[in-house]
Order: sequence, then C-alpha cells, then structure tokens
Amino acid sequence: MELHMQSHHYVRCKPDWRAAVVAGLIAGVVYMVLELLTARFLLYQGAWGTVKMVAALILGREALASADAFSWTIVLAAGTVHFALSIIFAAILALVLASFRLDSSMALASLVGVLFGAIVYFVNFYALGRYFNWFDEARSWESLFAHALFGLIAAAGYYHFERRRAEAAQGG
Repeated sequence: MELHMQSHHYVRCKPDWRAAVVAGLIAGVVYMVLELLTARFLLYQGAWGTVKMVAALILGREALASADAFSWTIVLAAGTVHFALSIIFAAILALVLASFRLDSSMALASLVGVLFGAIVYFVNFYALGRYFNWFDEARSWESLFAHALFGLIAAAGYYHFERRRAEAAQGG
C-alpha cells in the first residue's frame, strides 16, 4: 500500500473567487459585530468612534472630527471600506490557500486563516498605522482576537464554499 502525502508547495492554481467573496462577506459581518460589541461592552466606548475611524480611511480626518451623533455618509463610507477590505483580504487568503494546497483539510485551512488574520492585524495596526495613526488607540488584544477570528471564519467559509471540492467529490 502506497501512501501519498499531499504536497504544500506552490502550484499555479486559480482560487474559487465566488467562494472567497462569500467567505469575506460572512467573516466581515462577524468581525464588524464583534468589534462593535467589544467597543461598547468591554471597552465601554461608543461604537460610533470605531465607525468614524474606518470611514476616515476614505473621507479623511474630517470624519474623525465629526460631532454628529449619526451620519449616513460616515456609515456608508465605513461600510464600503470595511466590506471591500473584507473581500480583498479573503481573496488574498483564498489565493494563499489554493496556491499552496492549504485547503486540503478544514483544520489546516483554519490554522492558516488564524495566522493570516494575525498578520493582517499587525500590517493594519503597525505598518499602515504609521499613515493612519488614529488607529493607534484601537490596538488591543481584543482587536487581535477579532482579526484572528476573521481569518478563521474566512478560511473555513472558503473551505466550505469552494466549488472544486464539491466537483471533485461528485467525480467531475
């Protein structure tokens, strides 16, 4: 009996972009809810500050200075940025998973997703934070956990929705 181990070296492989988008949207919703609840109930801050920080990425610092209790412009800008980044990050994760065949099992994909989420946290808050310094106050273990959870859910979602696995199981 011959045992074939699946190699995890780079192969030219096209990810399932539809699965990546769906996984990104699902992970983005979970991340957003977790961040807003954390801001409100663990850090005892209003969730509005978090929304304004994200909106400021495209609206500029003026969004941070907004004294409005509520603004549809800020909400729409924050939602656009958040979900665009969620889809982009999930697409990058899908590219990594597919290119290195790390989507061969749910456990492996999940582990890679958690590591990817942690890397995204450090890039966002330490590398890009130099340019968007209003995120400095949001650096925390809670935010690191939320990013790792984002990666986990994005990877698990991609693994679940990936069409190649379903087609291979059906013999097609």
